[in-house]
Amino acid sequence: MRSPTAAADTFGAETETLFRELATESTEGILVIDKRGRIAWANGAALNMHDVSRMEDLGETAAGYRKHYQLKYRTQRKLAAGQYPIDRLTRTGSFNELYVHVTRKDDETYHRVLLFRGLALEQTDFSCAGALVLQDATDEFDAQERFEKTFDVNPAPAIICRLSDLRYIKVNRGFAQMTGYRQSDLLGSSSYEIDVLREAEQRDKAIECLKHGQTIPQMEAVLKQADGSDKYVIVAGQPLDVDGEPSMLFTFIDLTERKQAEADLRQSEERFSTAFRLAPVPMALSSMEEGRLLEVNEAFLRVTGRSDKDDANQALDRQELWVDPQTHQKLAGQLERNGSLRNAELQLRLRSGQFLDCLASAEIVTIGSDRCILWVVQDITQRKRTEAELMQAIEAVMQDASWFSRTVVEKLAQLRGRHGAATNQTELADLTLREQEILNLMCQGKEDREIGDALGISRHTVRNHVAAIYSKIGVHRRGAAIIWALERGIGG
Repeated sequence: MRSPTAAADTFGAETETLFRELATESTEGILVIDKRGRIAWANGAALNMHDVSRMEDLGETAAGYRKHYQLKYRTQRKLAAGQYPIDRLTRTGSFNELYVHVTRKDDETYHRVLLFRGLALEQTDFSCAGALVLQDATDEFDAQERFEKTFDVNPAPAIICRLSDLRYIKVNRGFAQMTGYRQSDLLGSSSYEIDVLREAEQRDKAIECLKHGQTIPQMEAVLKQADGSDKYVIVAGQPLDVDGEPSMLFTFIDLTERKQAEADLRQSEERFSTAFRLAPVPMALSSMEEGRLLEVNEAFLRVTGRSDKDDANQALDRQELWVDPQTHQKLAGQLERNGSLRNAELQLRLRSGQFLDCLASAEIVTIGSDRCILWVVQDITQRKRTEAELMQAIEAVMQDASWFSRTVVEKLAQLRGRHGAATNQTELADLTLREQEILNLMCQGKEDREIGDALGISRHTVRNHVAAIYSKIGVHRRGAAIIWALERGIGG
């Protein structure tokens, strides 16, 4: 029968063997520390994490380990000798997670972030004091470091709220600049103090998403700034873990410029609407494609004899508003080509059935997202009537212009030309050389007989040429022919 001491030794040896077999295959690093603070055993994962192939290269003792490796906290403060994991295990026993930056004194390229946990053994019969369990957290911390650097320098305002207590744990400079707060004042403050979801469009839904750590969709909200003023923003929330803590990343888009632009646009539209409505000249707004009247002012309704916009639109649908049904399409085409239209003559049909002679000017304007035409119409009916009467008087006295002096004839021609009476499109090139010679002599006040004598042709031939001239230039009297010629430099 074995003694209790022998049984304990046998049990301890068997346990140590089993432990070594399990630890050898573990992906976690294992360092077994004896009661004297020496490294009694290390598995392959622990050696790999320290970038060595032999246990002796770790330093064998706590002091040797400190000669080979330098450890720093995440704040870059160096660990004192008694704070190294081997020393903590042998002096104070088990300890929880300890993240440290590890570098080698003989290799500047080596850098690791290792997570140490200390497991002390209570059974004094074992020769070892305990074990250090290691995990390589380098990739995790490198990613976190890149995130924090990117987070801080990102110009897009952002703030991170810890879900457990709804306090802000990270704030970037963009958020501080947007709100006027100092970053130090924001860190640790509660979401109740600085409500990033204030007056949000779907506030109740956003709060539910925040409670359950779910994505918060984009929505408009109002932030209270450091000076007490309000700032309109678009806010969105994205759940993430920060140092193992469930958190919410809030990002923001500043709407100040957009809100100001909307206010300026609204004021501009109000001013335009007021000027449009009260303008003493007829004005209308029509759609670019269909020609449908979108808005007309009171002056337009008054001059056309319509009662309201619907009445004018119905007249347009029945093609009663434009005397020429293709007027709108033709003028819209000119607008597309030239960008604007000035003093184009057109006729509007009044409700009474009479015609209204107009000069129309137009510009393409954008209302919302629609391209429209803004029309400004000038009634020239009375002016046209006066001009027609003037021309009739001129034609009456010019039926036989042979007894007028050339100066008077030229002034009458100039007057007639200024008022647009010469509408015939015939050019001098359409007249033969003989016809031009005869027209020139007519302008000099010569009769048919005198013209025939001057050109050596019969009076009958002169009359035939005169008739041809009348036909080509579209006149019926000698005086009108003379005025037509003077307007084009013949006989002057």
